[in-house]
Amino acid sequence: MGVHDAKDPMVPDGEVNAIDTDYQIGQDNIELKIGPFGLDIHNRVFLISAISVVAFVILTVVFQSQVEPLFTQIRNWLTGNLGWFFISAANIFVLLCLFLIVSPLGKVRLGGTEAKPDFSYLSWFSMLFAAGMGIGLMFFAVSEPLSHFSSSLGGVAGEVGARTDWAPLGAAAGDPLAAERLAMAATIFHWGLHPWAIYAVIALSLALFSFNKGLPLTMRSVFYPLLGERVWGWPGHFIDILAVFATLFGLATSLGYGASQAAAGLEYLFDIPGGVTTQVVLIFAITIIALISVIAGLEAGVKRLSQVNMVMAVMLMLFVILVGPTLAIFTGFFSNLAAYFQNLPALSNPIAREDSNFASGWTAFYWAWWISWSPFVGMFIARVSRGRTVREFMISVLLIPSAACVLWMTVFGSTAISQFVSGYSAAADAALPLQLFLSLEALPLVQITSFIAIILVVVFFITSSDSGSLVIDTIAAGGKVNAPTPQRVFWCTFEGVIAIVLLLGGGLAALQAMAVSTGFPFTIVLLVACVAVLKGLASEPRS
Repeated sequence: MGVHDAKDPMVPDGEVNAIDTDYQIGQDNIELKIGPFGLDIHNRVFLISAISVVAFVILTVVFQSQVEPLFTQIRNWLTGNLGWFFISAANIFVLLCLFLIVSPLGKVRLGGTEAKPDFSYLSWFSMLFAAGMGIGLMFFAVSEPLSHFSSSLGGVAGEVGARTDWAPLGAAAGDPLAAERLAMAATIFHWGLHPWAIYAVIALSLALFSFNKGLPLTMRSVFYPLLGERVWGWPGHFIDILAVFATLFGLATSLGYGASQAAAGLEYLFDIPGGVTTQVVLIFAITIIALISVIAGLEAGVKRLSQVNMVMAVMLMLFVILVGPTLAIFTGFFSNLAAYFQNLPALSNPIAREDSNFASGWTAFYWAWWISWSPFVGMFIARVSRGRTVREFMISVLLIPSAACVLWMTVFGSTAISQFVSGYSAAADAALPLQLFLSLEALPLVQITSFIAIILVVVFFITSSDSGSLVIDTIAAGGKVNAPTPQRVFWCTFEGVIAIVLLLGGGLAALQAMAVSTGFPFTIVLLVACVAVLKGLASEPRS
């Protein structure tokens, strides 16, 4: 796109263009060439973000003993006092998506009325499915359903010694079938429509203002209908800096979960101590591999790794379906969906939720984590969705990945719960990172499946770090998607460094605290973006 062919986002097709976006962004970019290395950075966004990240790492290392209780307090205060805010915001995102499906605005085509999809339905659905897979699904596929099952089965009677905070969903004490339905309903709630609505809103916003309005692929562009030319100034800088922090700490949280699970798997298979030292070594080693993938490039690196990982994930899932409780899994998929929709009003109610521990400890953290991840997943979805109508986009982004997550959670969650009910309690009694491996232990070929699970976690780690560094660098480079490799190397390196220092400075609690801390202000950004995207869609012709 040349200096004079960027399209005014508020001017319909065919009218005079009034915005010089390349010029506006270019004025704040620094381009340097030093030997074989090059830089192309947005000087304010990159410098402030980079300096803040380096300072955070140094302070966390220097004051390691002091920051652990601080991180815990931050997480507990935000989730305990602002749980209603996170739940309400996620509800708004779902309602906006549903509105766009039935609204005339759903006829707007991403890329303009003449735009054609870049990918076939099969390829597009495959990539949406791939976006729904990640370290979180590996970590929580067994641990979350089992945790909720113990809580709901314990209910009033407290037979499993679990929390008694499930009042909004009804009592299931002593009834394993009812407890399983409640457990799976809560799990699907955290991995279904709400998180994908968060991703859909930001993906639609980025796609609309990049493909239809000709603006850079960065968060500030979404706010042009509200801020006008001020998006090129400090209001826009602030929005992009928040997006960098949110993505960085959201990714660090995922990397921490991945390291803890991979370490638990190595201890289970090879008796390698799975403590913090092993987790730090894992993050260091896998970050090196991710850097090699970054240098190799998107096509040779992350794309091939993602394809291999998806095949392995599907093979593992099919294996569990075939050798596990096959009938329970097939029937459970539909009954779990029914339980999810039946309990959805109670689960998504921010006011009447009496299950305060569950609402703050699970739901509020999840929503903040998903929101901190949203620039990462949203930008990926946006880049593969040109040519789709808004209605087509919303239906697909909400339903396809949600269905994939429901299937994955049903396969592994229902299997683990069936094992528990049958008398095998090893997985339920283990620490969360180990529960997947102990559930696989009750199935044939445990050495092979556990090794595959470790490989899956590691490769998800690599692809998340590689893709995440691309997204962060795109934002820090003013929306340029082909910025020099050294910049991605910088962000990829510091993703690993932040995960390490947070593990040393408080473990998973510290990781969760930073995800929630950056997710909170970015939630406000996304709520305002809802208004901006509606204004942007209203000015578009409909196909």
